[in-house]
Amino acid sequence: MKIPINLASQPFRRDRAMVAASIAVSVLLVATLGALVSLVLLDRAQLADVRSDLNRLNRQIRTVNAEQAKLDAVLRRPENTEVLERSVLLNQILYRKGISWTKILEDLGATVPYSVQIINIRPFVNKDNKITLDMQVAAQTEGAIIDFLKALESSSLFEEASAPTQMAPTQTEPLFRSRVLVNYAQKL
Repeated sequence: MKIPINLASQPFRRDRAMVAASIAVSVLLVATLGALVSLVLLDRAQLADVRSDLNRLNRQIRTVNAEQAKLDAVLRRPENTEVLERSVLLNQILYRKGISWTKILEDLGATVPYSVQIINIRPFVNKDNKITLDMQVAAQTEGAIIDFLKALESSSLFEEASAPTQMAPTQTEPLFRSRVLVNYAQKL
């Protein structure tokens, strides 16, 4: 049996692998630090560009708002109020005249089932500048009115059909009646 004996005052240790690995990890960490510093500097440069663009756009918005305020002040003068009101009235009349009864009746004729009668139609322009049809309809059965609503919803010409009120038949009126509101896709 052989027993290894080391008589040196400081025994030999195998540290070379540990030192080499430590140096490699240190170099990797320094490279990562350099990459992070360069990314921070690049980000600061981009942020400065964004801030300058934002400041330029804010100045443009302030300029446009000031011009709008000046124009609004001119329109609100007493001598211009009458012209403004007349212009609004004429625009509303033109919108109403833009509704084609022929087109409305043609599109409804293609959509309405035979078992449903349209009693009256009142088109109007809503706040979104869309044409809304307010209709009173009647049918022998409640299912026919439901079929009419389904036909309106499946058509590409009508959207958001609803029946807010319904009346059951009475002795004087033997038909189911319903009020139908629907947005119509005719362009003004």
